[in-house]
Amino acid sequence: MTDTTHTPDQDDLQSLVGDWLDWAACGEALGISVSRVRQLIKEHQLAAAVPAPGTGQQVPAAFVQDGVIVKGLPGLLTVLHDGGYDDRESIQWLFSEDDTLPGRPIDALRENRGSEVKRRAQAMAF
Repeated sequence: MTDTTHTPDQDDLQSLVGDWLDWAACGEALGISVSRVRQLIKEHQLAAAVPAPGTGQQVPAAFVQDGVIVKGLPGLLTVLHDGGYDDRESIQWLFSEDDTLPGRPIDALRENRGSEVKRRAQAMAF
């Protein structure tokens, strides 16, 4: 049986992402209930992972911008999920530097440069 609470790259993911929101804080930032946050994660509109042992699942704070989910993120997460990526792998990809963008895919999404990010995700996923 696999231990899903801690993986070898856990510390890397925590430092890679930086700021995290627990489900309650995410709900507050979006103006929705915790149960709605849970539903959005289940529907791949948001992604969550355990950033540190004992913290429970959390959502990267960068997924929320001006009180809404970052434009293009839900579609991108669906593409990655359909391609076999789980939430943790999706988060890791979104927050990893890509010199050809330049920057990180999450930064490109937040700056409304999501078309190229989605093309790359489609190419990776299929």
